[in-house]
Amino acid sequence: MFGPDVTFLGVPRCDLEDPATYADADVVVIGAPFDGGTSHRPGTRFGPLAIRSTDYLAHDGSRPHLALRVDALQDLQVLDAGDVEMPPGHIERSLDALTEAVATVATSGAVPVVLGGDHSITLADVTGVARRHGAGRVSVVHFDAHADTGDVEFGSLYGHGQPMRRLIESGAARGDRFLQIGLRGYWPGPETLDWMAAQGMRSYEMSELGARGIDECLDEAFAIAVDDCDGVFLSVDIDVADPAHAPGTGTPEPGGLSARQLLDVVRRVALELPVVGVDVVEVSPPYDHADITAALANRVVLEALSGMAARRRGIDFDPRRPLLAHRDGERDEES
Repeated sequence: MFGPDVTFLGVPRCDLEDPATYADADVVVIGAPFDGGTSHRPGTRFGPLAIRSTDYLAHDGSRPHLALRVDALQDLQVLDAGDVEMPPGHIERSLDALTEAVATVATSGAVPVVLGGDHSITLADVTGVARRHGAGRVSVVHFDAHADTGDVEFGSLYGHGQPMRRLIESGAARGDRFLQIGLRGYWPGPETLDWMAAQGMRSYEMSELGARGIDECLDEAFAIAVDDCDGVFLSVDIDVADPAHAPGTGTPEPGGLSARQLLDVVRRVALELPVVGVDVVEVSPPYDHADITAALANRVVLEALSGMAARRRGIDFDPRRPLLAHRDGERDEES
């Protein structure tokens, strides 16, 4: 909707109105250029374009992953359906249109990867995936500085601080299979936290991640996510990263993950869990500096896709293995 009509790093296009164009797709990228749910700094309507295009390499539909030894854009059939029409000022109409687009992709058997947009779009994204897998059958692994479980904000039920409550209330997602990682700061208050506890939500605040270690917390979260569920939806709010690593976002909160930590945890999710949907949200290019945030979001998408490709190939990834030794081992096996 905004800016040049480009696909994610040059992958082929598809048309959601023509099922034949995505019949064999493994992944379909969808743009959700909407910031009508923003409570502070706007601009995330320009996020999909920035995430698709911010890279110093050619947009040739190929990105070999140095550590995983996969090329997700080649090993998977990744297509781009372009942006959903999400008219500014019409949040319910926009979310309904996005829900239909995501459901169309999910019911075709492909994994929808949605580029936001503010976090209000996750209500549509998880709801659309639930139409394929069943209400309450998809757990949510949610990386964010904020819980996004508010009730009524500015007189509305819909906004970027409320989608997780709406998802649980609707039954599309279960509270006891909702894992939030990276929370910090000064919101929400006790009443909202009490509501979250009553739903059985599990939230890992940054202090807990620091005290216990990220890997231990992820091990615990992953065990919950795969218990009595058929798939996992990965939602990444770029403000889970510290503003030093992601300044271009609407509600920056100091004290978050580093860029390196975020890429590592996203890779772990995609490698170890049955991911059936992804969204990356809250990239606001007008507040970005030197494309820092857009570049990180682009790599978050690539890390998720690469992890999915490696999981399908059954790659046993060991980050402690030296890169060249890994390559030598591949040559030995080939010979």
